[in-house]
Amino acid sequence: MNENILDAIDDTIHAKARLGIMSLLAVHKACDFVFLRKELQMTEGNLGNHIRVLEEAGYIQVTKTFAGRRPKTICTSTELGMDMFRQYIEGLERIIRMAQAAIPKPDQK
Repeated sequence: MNENILDAIDDTIHAKARLGIMSLLAVHKACDFVFLRKELQMTEGNLGNHIRVLEEAGYIQVTKTFAGRRPKTICTSTELGMDMFRQYIEGLERIIRMAQAAIPKPDQK
């Protein structure tokens, strides 16, 4: 049975902001809210909503602490989250390979 190539694209990760969050967590393992907000150039409310979606899916863990008197929110990816991110990237790679094979290079017209 042929698998739909788009099945590998996880809608939870596919949103631009959530893809950015998961990418940063893959690189840094843990990121605080301020770092994510600055790197992704998002508002606090928008970032908070995307973090909540990933947390509810079980893709990230959110830990709220204090640094002195200031609240600090730390996001880390879960094992499930990294597995799903890996599958997402592999799915994108399959789509890219398929498209590259179908599109003639400019010098092959």
